[in-house]
Amino acid sequence: MENINFDIIIIGGGATGSGIALDAASRGYKTLLLEKNDFAEGTSSRSTKLVHGGVRYLEAAVKKLDIDQFNLVKEGLKERARLLKNAPHLCSKLTLVTPLYKWWEVPYMFAGLTLYDLISGKRALGRSSVVSKNKMIERFPNIKKEGLVAGIKYYDGSFNDSRLNISLLQTARKFDAVCKNYNEVESFNYEEGKISGLQVKDKISGKTITYNSSTIINATGVFSDKIRALDNKEAKKMLDLSSGIHIVLDKKYLPSNEGLMIPKTQDGRVLFILPWMGKCLVGTTDEKTILKERPEVTSKDIDYLLKHLEIYFDLKIDESEILSSWCGIRPLVAAPKSASTKSIVRDHVITSSDSGLVSIIGGKWTTYRKMAEEVVDYVIPRFNLKKNKCETKELKLIGSENLNKELEINFVSKETGTYLISMYGDKAQNVVNSVDKIEKLHKNYYITNAEVIYCIKEEFVQKPLDFLVRRSSLALIDKNSSKEILEKVLSIMKDELSWDKEKLEKEKSEALSILNTYI
Repeated sequence: MENINFDIIIIGGGATGSGIALDAASRGYKTLLLEKNDFAEGTSSRSTKLVHGGVRYLEAAVKKLDIDQFNLVKEGLKERARLLKNAPHLCSKLTLVTPLYKWWEVPYMFAGLTLYDLISGKRALGRSSVVSKNKMIERFPNIKKEGLVAGIKYYDGSFNDSRLNISLLQTARKFDAVCKNYNEVESFNYEEGKISGLQVKDKISGKTITYNSSTIINATGVFSDKIRALDNKEAKKMLDLSSGIHIVLDKKYLPSNEGLMIPKTQDGRVLFILPWMGKCLVGTTDEKTILKERPEVTSKDIDYLLKHLEIYFDLKIDESEILSSWCGIRPLVAAPKSASTKSIVRDHVITSSDSGLVSIIGGKWTTYRKMAEEVVDYVIPRFNLKKNKCETKELKLIGSENLNKELEINFVSKETGTYLISMYGDKAQNVVNSVDKIEKLHKNYYITNAEVIYCIKEEFVQKPLDFLVRRSSLALIDKNSSKEILEKVLSIMKDELSWDKEKLEKEKSEALSILNTYI
């Protein structure tokens, strides 16, 4: 790179880091974002796919008169509205229904969810209501009928997390941010005890580069403590880590486009059964864990979800029916005497080391924008940056700038066009225009050859799983189908990226190893 001096450098290319990059760049600061693997490869592509204020946190706020929990819900609902408005191609309203098996739960849940609506105010997505037992059985024929008394319907948001992450980065790039995946920070540089830059290894080329800035933000999620220790070996732990897994089943188990939310399982956890990308998404577990580069799905976690599906449904699902599964690690702000990760408030903390490394710890996808705003506001006076106001509250993200209901895509079927708009928004025609002839890569899905080429040129794809897992999400909803088209994707990438045979075989081997072990 010709210019290696930046106003702000962000480490971490997940939800938080990408949000900060957009906020900083849109304010006019010369911004660099560095990610050691692919963007959203960790926690940010492994969420429950909900944009929400947090019904569970509201219950805790009311029961314990906890203002922190209440404010977390209020802030989440504000940001939910902004996200649905700023990225409508990737975020949408979702109807959720909670089945109830005790009569006293009906007024209790209805009152709580009505309060949820009231806090939303004019941003509410609909009014909560009681659903009769007969309607519950009609909408969810597989639901456990014994003891069922009614249901409560309410509204939240659903989204495609990894694609939203890419949209954030593309929008940041529009404001001249430099965003680099597969660039790992190896060490910091110092002048008179203060950070002045960092050493970065490009994992694709093998080169080491120095980038200069006194304003460096650590937004690495579950790896935040690790980066803080790179700056100061004596840095105290600030994170508690919790693992969560999701499994994907055929849509027949959730024929309605409405999701189910079980607010309290036998052990006090929350269970979601959601429609997502034409499948049925089930999650999540909540277990204390240790830091891992690629956390694995354990048989214990699978058994937990299958057991609870059996409790709430009149059916028994065999493990062989699972189309895909994945594990993510949540970065929770450490609670001094917390006995359970379920009880930790999912809020965030901004801190600075003696040398000037700024770290943002914790947080969640829904509030990424607000977190980013707070971090940039935090660094402006500390590093004497020109005071520029936040621009992201009403900033349309790439893909949504010229989106309208009448948008039609030329040269493809209506079904393929609808699919492409849901993934790329108003850039869908650009995707189609990437090739002379558009071809489906799999008989059961609308995924196309044009997407691979477009994602290489416009969405930072450098490895096959960048596309199969995080740009198309195919591996997340159907692992075997993603393996079936791996050769086709590799062939396109070989031509586009000028790979030799050795590079091709290496990428194939690495992709299969990860698909067989971690997805």
